[in-house]
Amino acid sequence: MSINLCSIIDLPKIQDPRGNLTFIEGGNHIPFDIQRVYYLYDVPGGSERGGHAHKDLHQLIIAMSGSFDVLLDDGKEKRRVHLNRSYNGLYICPMIWRELDNFSSASVCMVLASNKYDEVDYYRDYAEFMRAKWQI
Repeated sequence: MSINLCSIIDLPKIQDPRGNLTFIEGGNHIPFDIQRVYYLYDVPGGSERGGHAHKDLHQLIIAMSGSFDVLLDDGKEKRRVHLNRSYNGLYICPMIWRELDNFSSASVCMVLASNKYDEVDYYRDYAEFMRAKWQI
């Protein structure tokens, strides 16, 4: 898979003086059905998260509060994406290495995933990921 398949998705935003509302429908606003939702919070300053790739999993990463960066790597090309709006999500297709860093204070990162957790789906070693990329 190419890094070019990863993109920012603008999510619906209903503006209201009482507060805005954004919603996400799997298979409609994002290109997969949602099987799992998790979020990262209280990430200490200077810490990194991620540092892995998935064989089959699709994800949408959203900065629910604050901001952070996502470094995408497809084995040939790298791109850094800054997330700081709760109505934008970063779609990440399978076989893309990702690292999250530069977390602002009180940031919350929500991840929507196409499958339930399965350790077998992970590449946690970059060299192993690269070997698998070039076998495809």
